[in-house]
Amino acid sequence: MRITLSLLCLLLAAPLLQAQYRDGASYEEFYDSEGVAALKADVSYICSPVHRGRKAGSPGEKDVAAWIYREMEKAGLEMLTGPEGDVFGIQGGKDTLVSRNVIGILGGSDPQLRNRFIVIGAHIDHLGAYQMMRDGEQEEVIYPGANANASGLATLLALSRHIAATGGAFKKSILFIAFGAGCDSFAGAWYFLNRSFDYVKDIDFMINLDILGYGSQGFYAYTASNADLNRAVEATSRDLQPVKPVLTSQEPYPSDHRAFYAKEIPAVLFTTGQYSSHNTPRDIPQELDWDYMELQSEYLYNFVRDQASNAGKIDFLEPRETPREEEDIVYGYYDCDVPPAFLGSPKIDRFMQEWVYRYVKYPESAIAEGVQGMVQVNFIIEKDGSVSQVRVVRSVDSRLDEAAVNVVSISPKWRPARMHGKKVRSTLTIPIEFKLKRK
Repeated sequence: MRITLSLLCLLLAAPLLQAQYRDGASYEEFYDSEGVAALKADVSYICSPVHRGRKAGSPGEKDVAAWIYREMEKAGLEMLTGPEGDVFGIQGGKDTLVSRNVIGILGGSDPQLRNRFIVIGAHIDHLGAYQMMRDGEQEEVIYPGANANASGLATLLALSRHIAATGGAFKKSILFIAFGAGCDSFAGAWYFLNRSFDYVKDIDFMINLDILGYGSQGFYAYTASNADLNRAVEATSRDLQPVKPVLTSQEPYPSDHRAFYAKEIPAVLFTTGQYSSHNTPRDIPQELDWDYMELQSEYLYNFVRDQASNAGKIDFLEPRETPREEEDIVYGYYDCDVPPAFLGSPKIDRFMQEWVYRYVKYPESAIAEGVQGMVQVNFIIEKDGSVSQVRVVRSVDSRLDEAAVNVVSISPKWRPARMHGKKVRSTLTIPIEFKLKRK
């Protein structure tokens, strides 16, 4: 029998009277299932402003890692790291960035198969916070990363709780890993495989959970066209499931699974794919599809259980994609091996401060009418560094929209992004705020 997440539908009168006065509570939340309530609570904690976007190496990333340790331990996992995590350093110029992985394990129930491992991973970090100049005043902008990748982390924790609660059904051992510095060349995954774990050769395959919050727009499995993994995904999907992933031959974006490919370990990325607020301050918990996240967790639980009970081994195949015209590929800003750079800097705030807020023209008629707000603009940086296809993805007012598009369209050339040493097209979405000064 398949395990499904129970629905919490019974509301007692006394808790209801007490809960209706909670800060931030909504009427709909009283009808959340137990699984949805847990996902909301976990994502909200991970994205809390106190963690300031949990940039790799920051106190926010460290705090979230410590919290994940406590949650895994509470779930009943045997922890392979201390409360501080498995700490590692990344040398960058004169400074060393210090990050950490958090690892818990559920030992397999079969005496023979327990010495083989399935890894389930999700990265902790996001972009952090940046100082931007707005109307001559400096202001901090936080990138919460609710979908990228608090959604994956919350799903990881949901799986750890459900799998630990029914551990006897899992013959192979399951490793749950929250990777540090995932946005920094998958450093945490690399460190785990090359410096930390002594039984890499005994890992059957890896499941990467990255960007799982928009399931209503699609739920995908990328296996790098590995026939064995494709069959495994399809086998679970043949049974009755709440949702079923679509196999895709095109990698949605680079992530920690690539470090496993480098060690010739099969890996599958589960994701809901690219979305317009990716790597913007608008990636907030309120935008996530909670019910779909819960249904995806159910499918993932069943997929892991199927594979943990299978004595067979999945062979590694070289990652490959369906042939595609290179000119058509547009990579996400932070998905590139080397991101594009403006005036020599890959940091977005350099472009915002040195160009956008210096040259954007606030329409006089909008000022007179007191119109203000934040316009979201997406554009492509071509292989020659020029800017093209500038468009508004979040409108405020037609006059502000036009001003935002104009200032980006006349941008000087960038240094183009690179993938595998070659120049590529890349895309970026930025927030341009029009804010009137108080008199």
